Amino acid sequence: MAKKTVATLQNKDGRSYTKVIKMFKSPKTGAYAFDEKMIPAELVKDYLKK
Repeated sequence: MAKKTVATLQNKDGRSYTKVIKMFKSPKTGAYAFDEKMIPAELVKDYLKK
């Protein structure tokens, strides 16, 4: 399960970035953890497909 945050950040070079938060289950403990990454806005859909 993953969600895209509402806010996007823009860099001076004109490229916009989006903060993506992805939830995953740890294989060792079985607990849920979150992975936060800043990625370019055009790569969000590809990242969430993984």
